[in-house]
This record gives sequence, C-alpha cells and structure tokens, in this order.
Amino acid sequence: MKNFTSVNDVSNLSELVKKAQEMKARPQAFNPLGQGKVLTLLFFNPSLRTRLSTQRAGFNLGMQVISMNADQGWKLEFEDQVVMNGDKAEHIREAAAVVSQYADIIGIRTFPSLTDREKDYADVVINKFIEFASVPIISLESAIRHPLQSLADLLTIEEFKKRDQPKIVLSWAPHPRALPQAVANSFAEWVQAAGYDLTITHPKGYELARTFAVKAKITHHQEEAFAGADFIYTKNWSTFQPYGQALPIQEDWTITPEKMALTNQAFFMHCLPVRRNVVVTDQVLDSAQSIVIAQANNRTYAAQAVIAELLNNKEP
Repeated sequence: MKNFTSVNDVSNLSELVKKAQEMKARPQAFNPLGQGKVLTLLFFNPSLRTRLSTQRAGFNLGMQVISMNADQGWKLEFEDQVVMNGDKAEHIREAAAVVSQYADIIGIRTFPSLTDREKDYADVVINKFIEFASVPIISLESAIRHPLQSLADLLTIEEFKKRDQPKIVLSWAPHPRALPQAVANSFAEWVQAAGYDLTITHPKGYELARTFAVKAKITHHQEEAFAGADFIYTKNWSTFQPYGQALPIQEDWTITPEKMALTNQAFFMHCLPVRRNVVVTDQVLDSAQSIVIAQANNRTYAAQAVIAELLNNKEP
C-alpha cells in the first residue's frame, strides 16, 4: 500500500481488519515501528474524532505527530499555468514537496464544495498531494470518501456481528444542513468489498453515485429495509443529482424505537457527530443496541493499522 485513499488501495481487506484487531488488543506492541518518524496531519476542514484518533494512533506507534489547521490563512493554488496574483499565495507543487521534507506520512482532510460535482468527484486536493508529495498520503476524509471511518466501521461490525452474513442497512436520515456523500459512499464501498450484502434506503432523489452502490439493494421504503436487519448504519447525505441539495421530504426518516423494533435486534451505528432527535431519537441512541461509542473508539485502531502498513512499506 503506497497511499490510503479508498478500499481500492488495500490489497487484502480481511488482513487489514485483522491487523486493526491486533492493534486494538496490543496498542503499544508496535511502538518501535514509528520511532523517529513524523506523522503530519493537515486539516482543510475541522475535525474531532479524526484528528484525535489519528494522533493517538501515531503516538501508539511511537511517532511524533504534527497537526495543522490548513484552512486558516493557508490558501493553495491547485491549477497549473495560472497567474497567481489573487489571494492564493502558494502552489500545491511547492507545498506538497516542502511538507514531504518534514514528514514521513501526510494525512489530509478536506470537504467538498457541494456546488461543483465534477471537481469534487475528481478529489482534487487529495490527488494533487499524491501527485506532488514524496511520502505516503492518508485520506482523513476527502470530498467523496472517508476510508478511515469505513475501516473502523468494518472492525466494529466484525466485533458485534452474530452471524457470518449479517443483514447490513445504510439508511438516510434528516439533517438541517446539506451534507457530503463521503461517509455513505465509503461505507457502501467498503461493505461491498468485504463481501457483505448491503441494503441502502433513502427517499427518492437521494441516490448515491452508482459506482459506490454497484451490488447494493436500493429501496425507498425504510421500514421494508429495516425488517430483519442486524446493523442499521445511519447517515444524512445531500443529493448527487442535482448536486449538493437537500430536498423537501414528506415522510419521517428519523430512526425511532418503533423502526428498530422491526429489525433482528439490530445494532445502531453512526459515524458521529449526530443530531439527537433529528437523525435518531434519544431512546435509540442511548439504548444497549447503540454501538456508536465503540465505533468511535475503533477509529484509533483503524488508523493505527493503516499507518503501520505504510511504515512497513517504507522500510528498506
């Protein structure tokens, strides 16, 4: 693995999940691997879980960690052959090359514009860093994917599943803002790559890009999707076509105890942060079936497994 931006960078997904399990069982056992190495994290969008869990993962591996809020006053130019006489003071060519001299691995977190689908789905920021950096790049969330979250999600499913082939449901839920498709895209991509059957339920108009839901069953009837489910993964996302919008919805898509009662005593999952009594009711979120805190904890070990893989690949 040279970089980590999607499940497509992973040569053996089951082995990576096993490595994350091993990291969780013995967090400090691999501390010598990162001794003398630097992990640099650039946040073009704020973060809580991603920042802290990835920092903790680096510390567990013996690394020094530098974290920078790259959205505060550092405006990069990503286009070539432009006259830089505006507000962008540095080009990605120099920026990526320079940061590479200070880091052994670079983590990048960025969000989409939700206005320019072509540019967002080209994942310009992540891909330009990969092009011009001389060290491995980890996506801490991009315009269209959140691979560290998805690896943690798979680790969580492996820990809690009660049968080899659980029924997994990804359900859209309401939100006061239009949000990216990244978590939903990525979860669908990783669950299918792991060989699980996936049902995606959402109101009409909220279809994901088909490339992320190739094998998934799609239904606009939430209660039908919930019937017999073992895991309910809930997330809001904006429309893919027309792009980046929040449509008026007539039905109530909030996750309630009544809906969870239709499942096979399903576990409730969410990447957090979550809007209580908008996305999901207090009764569901605070129930014994809610595993969102365990899911968040697994972010550290997912990141640790990925960083270890990249460090091992750099060894002579």
